[in-house]
Amino acid sequence: MTGRLGSFAIVALTLALTPPSVMWAGSPPRQINIRVDSVLAADTHEGVDPHLALLKHKLEGLFSYSTYSLVSHQDGVTETGKMIAFELPGGKILHIQPRAVDGDMIAMEIVLFDGTRPMMTTDLKLKDNGTLIVGGPRYEQGMLIISIGASTGAHAIPGHQIGIPAEATTR
Repeated sequence: MTGRLGSFAIVALTLALTPPSVMWAGSPPRQINIRVDSVLAADTHEGVDPHLALLKHKLEGLFSYSTYSLVSHQDGVTETGKMIAFELPGGKILHIQPRAVDGDMIAMEIVLFDGTRPMMTTDLKLKDNGTLIVGGPRYEQGMLIISIGASTGAHAIPGHQIGIPAEATTR
């Protein structure tokens, strides 16, 4: 298991930890676009799913599995101060609450649940259009990797409602 991360290793490509006491009171709500990809990493020597072309080098640089498969992709739109929930494979649920936008950084709270039981809670800042990669729980014959992207788009993704994931695909 050399080179593999433990049950919950968090790697941020553009990340700065935020003390929970930091608040940006008085700011008007900002629209935040959230993207969540669930990736199965395993040693089955099947390569990288073509849908993960943009994440391929990041995944291969952070983890040492031989196979990366996209299990689900979800997009959602919310605003600062409002939580949005995403259903993940294996009965996991991801709550993301953008708290504020400070320059080009988005402060947010992320809570990962296994059913109703919280497994991980973290407060962080993510660069606008940045990606956070969470190497997480065992899933099927490998590990579930969760890629979380956030951006402050000027316009909502068509068909999205605030607080509701707009698209969810699973296989």
